[in-house]
Amino acid sequence: MNKELIEALNVLEKENNISKDILLEAIENSLLTACKNHFGKADNVKVNINRETGDFSVYAEKEVVETVEDSMLQISLAEAKMMNARYDLGDIVHVQINSKEFGRIATQNAKNVILQKIREEERKALFNDWYCKEKDVVTGIVQRYVNRNVCIDLGKIDAILSESEQVKGEVFRPTERIKLYVLEVKDTNKGPRITVSRTHPDLVKRLFESEVVEVRDGTVEIKAIAREAGSRTKIAVCSNDPNVDPVGACVGLNGARVNAIVSELRGEKIDIINWDDNPAFLIENALSPAKVILVAADEEEREAQVIVPDYQLSLAIGKEGQNARLAARLTGYKIDIKSETQARESGLLDDLEMGYEEGFEGYTDGDFMGGQEAGYESEGAEAEGMDAEYADGAEDAPEYQE
Repeated sequence: MNKELIEALNVLEKENNISKDILLEAIENSLLTACKNHFGKADNVKVNINRETGDFSVYAEKEVVETVEDSMLQISLAEAKMMNARYDLGDIVHVQINSKEFGRIATQNAKNVILQKIREEERKALFNDWYCKEKDVVTGIVQRYVNRNVCIDLGKIDAILSESEQVKGEVFRPTERIKLYVLEVKDTNKGPRITVSRTHPDLVKRLFESEVVEVRDGTVEIKAIAREAGSRTKIAVCSNDPNVDPVGACVGLNGARVNAIVSELRGEKIDIINWDDNPAFLIENALSPAKVILVAADEEEREAQVIVPDYQLSLAIGKEGQNARLAARLTGYKIDIKSETQARESGLLDDLEMGYEEGFEGYTDGDFMGGQEAGYESEGAEAEGMDAEYADGAEDAPEYQE
């Protein structure tokens, strides 16, 4: 029986990640509880369990006295002499207790103590496992819809994908495998409660870390990310290695890497741009695929004036203002976009050109002063066909830039 006990504990330790020592300690406590229920007290009861063989002994420490007043704590000198002639008054005698004598209620209580300890340790081990996965991406299996929430099987535990964390328009089928971002792991009396999301911007970041080796090892760094879940995401990347093109690394050969992420996000468009410490250049890149004539950025006020060609105005603003809105979130600047005609009529263009000529910081010029349309050659704009034909709407823009 003792060998079977050790084998059972080894199985529990392997499958439920519960230490065998903790389980043996729980058995010791259960035997103490049974003694207390059987004898009324157990302060002087000791339990020893061999961790290797499973053999155990239960005994009570009793003081040798002339007259016994409490049979649970004391033993007469005559009884002690019968056990060992060397015992004398005041000595402590270890008296063996036969656990088989315990009643049904005491045995049941001991069983409950063991089961309760196992459940507590299972919850603790499960919480520790999932706490390490907080702010990370996991794969779950769709089980069923509960009202408008989705029940997700994560292996040893279930999670609920609430309606507020679902991408609008996404519909899941039972047994479908999906990627989820773990927002929070809370410890409760009923076990860990895991909050997951499909809308969090860091879901895209974690997907790039898993798909792009350069991002995972730190060669390419994701500096900023702005997302409207289910529609479009903009990410700004930079390289810590001058020989590595950050945008090209994220896009992959023939777009293989970014397409894998787009597929996981059910067709959500992803714009990948180069990060720049100069806010004007960063804003120009962020408004991609629109071409920019001039950007004037005020770092103190966190505001920027942007002038674009007339035929690029709708593309810069984007459908329902999405492109400009995401660019503002990505850069942290309030961006005011005007067409070239509007800027000339208001005199704004002349003022900004004057500031550019005087060499003020925070300016970038894409067309004037003999400059190139900065930033687009390196991002492969022409290879992706980003020209005037997209001026009618941001929805026609490519999903990513190489």
